[in-house]
Order: sequence, then structure tokens, then C-alpha cells
Amino acid sequence: MKTLDVVNGPQNASAIILGCMRMPALSVDEAEKMIHTAVELGVNFFDNATCYTEGEAETRFGDAFAQSGIRREDVVIQSKCGLCFERNEFDWTKDNIISSVDDSLRRMKTDYLDVLLLHRPDLIFEPEQVAEAFDILEKNGKVRYFGVSNVPTLQIELLRKYVRQPLVFNQLQFSIEQSQLIDQALYVNNLTTDRSIDRDNGTLDYCRLNDITIQAWSPLQRGFFGGCFVDDPDFPELNAALQEIGDKYGVPKTAVAIAWILRHPAKMQAIAGTMNPDHLKDICAAAKVDLTHHEWYQLYLASGKKLP
Repeated sequence: MKTLDVVNGPQNASAIILGCMRMPALSVDEAEKMIHTAVELGVNFFDNATCYTEGEAETRFGDAFAQSGIRREDVVIQSKCGLCFERNEFDWTKDNIISSVDDSLRRMKTDYLDVLLLHRPDLIFEPEQVAEAFDILEKNGKVRYFGVSNVPTLQIELLRKYVRQPLVFNQLQFSIEQSQLIDQALYVNNLTTDRSIDRDNGTLDYCRLNDITIQAWSPLQRGFFGGCFVDDPDFPELNAALQEIGDKYGVPKTAVAIAWILRHPAKMQAIAGTMNPDHLKDICAAAKVDLTHHEWYQLYLASGKKLP
């Protein structure tokens, strides 16, 4: 497994993260098997969120991890807070951040989170309250590292003005098919395509400049949640290119799609949301692949992009 020493964050973190959003579909024993499979494959990083099935994903992970026998210090446990679907609002207030972490710790049966991410922007957040919450959580040993999820550049800058702790992660959608994180730089000042539109104020380059590691969610998805593009007949050229390169390296197409993300010099992590052990093995085969410069562009263009 490829690993990262995250600047100001966890060391020796696996480049592939197991996302636990779908874990409630498993029994505790099945979830334990999934966790063991991940660790055996070198995945030591687990992502959760308070909003995943109203906390059930954290509970299932906590019950399964408690009976797994895996040492707590050997893994990185991350959760996210701020999405309060039961109230139909996003909430970065001090009280909600602190109570959300306490709930996560209780559900996951752990004394601390390695990482806490603020989950999508609260449109009326007060950075002073976020700073107070982070200070309390850090002082009490409940959170070691902090970051954000789906947050653009200027809101991160506003947070950084008040928050003492480094913001070390930003979780963003990114895949070969959903590549808007990188498209605009290629098509800059080009009126012939919507890909020239700056949709995020240069979030990728901002994160690289500020030592913020990007975690790519839905790395195999088409659209927002439109299903997997691998083996989708709507993407014949992309799948042909994935197959060709997969045959060269002796890995499945899914591994090539993940390797495309890991090849980016931003040194991103990719979040695998599967709860199928065999599928996770296919995904983790990406660690065996070092795409060439040409192969990376071959895949990019096969997904429907064109060079200006």
C-alpha cells in the first residue's frame, strides 16, 4: 500500500481510505471482516461522519472495531460533523461541533478522533466559534488533527485567520469522470467549453500551496451519485482505456481508475466506499500501478475531455 506522511497530520497514512458510509448494510461480524480485510490490504485510514444514517455508520464501525482485536493506535479514525439532516441545516456552532465529537466518540467506542473534518460549509458560520471548539477538543485530547470537507478557498482562509490548528485535509469529489477539480486550468480563458468556468476558486492549487491533503470522494462515480463509470456502456472509450492499461499492469479496471487519482502530484488520498471485500482488493491493487505521464493523459482524454 502506498502511504503518505501528511504535513502537520498523520504519518504513514494509507493512500486509500475505507469510507464507512455504507457500513450499516453489514452485520457487526460482516463489518469486522471488512475492517480486517482493509487492514490486511494496508488500509489503515477509516472515514466516517455523524450524518451517515444518523450515526448508525459510526455505531456499526465502533461495534465491529471493538471486537476486531486491532490496536487503536494502528489505525487513523476520521469523522465529519456539521451536516444535521434531522434539523435540515448545516451547523458549525461551537456547541454542535463539541457535542458531535462526543457523540462520535461514544458511538465508535474510542477516546479520541485522529481527524475531525467540518462537513460542508455552514452558510452563517462564525469562525471564532469554530476556533473555540477546536481549542477545547484539542486540549481535552479528543481530536488530534483538523480539516474540512467540500470547502472552497476563501472559507478556508477565513477559518485559518481564527483557528490555531493547521487544517490538514479537504475532502472533495474527484474522479476521471468528475474531474472539474483540475479541468479549469487546462481550458482557462476558453469560451468554447463550460470547463473553462472556475467553479471553486482554484481549490486544488490552493490546497497544494497550503499543505492541505485532498481526499477524493466517489473516485469511481459518474455525476454526483450516478453510479460507477467502470463497465458503464455510456463510457466505452474510457473503459477501453482502463482495460488496456489494466492488462498491461495486471490489475482490474477499478485499480487503474484509482491509480489515476494517486498519480496526481498533489499526493491525494482516494476514499473507497465499497463494503465488498473483493471489490476493496481490486481497488487496493492501484498501489501496484505507477501510471506514466502518457497513460494519465490517455485516461483523461478517454473520459471525454479534449485538449484546447
